[in-house]
Amino acid sequence: MGGIREEDSRGERVRFLDADVFIYACYKPRRQLTQKEGQMKELAKRIVSDVSQGRERVVTTVVHLSEVVSILKHGMPAEDLARLITGLLTMDNVEVHGVSGEDYLAAAELGKELRLDPNDALAVDVMRARGITEIYSFGRDFEKIEGITGLPRI
Repeated sequence: MGGIREEDSRGERVRFLDADVFIYACYKPRRQLTQKEGQMKELAKRIVSDVSQGRERVVTTVVHLSEVVSILKHGMPAEDLARLITGLLTMDNVEVHGVSGEDYLAAAELGKELRLDPNDALAVDVMRARGITEIYSFGRDFEKIEGITGLPRI
């Protein structure tokens, strides 16, 4: 897993992009959102907009994209969802990290150690390998991991 470090070759900051950002940005709730949830949704939309406009360089994994599909397929037409995923996979500012069975097994083991679910542990593992210290996520579990800063902060 070599290559990108926290800053890429052009000196641009690189952050990990967690699945929940897309879920907050795209999911259409059936109930009124709380004030905090509304703030999270607006922040998520801004992050997704910055990524889609090429203003943010991010790394994610196929596992995290699969998480997005798994949730959003219940409220988004398949054609729109396919367009979202295809767009992400073809953007120059988005690096999608492949994950082998061995990678996922290592993440599951790391998750036991860090008390994280395997997908969050996979994010930590990829971040560590890439030298990335910031993650766009609304999950607060990342805050307890030394060397990792969760963004945005609400």
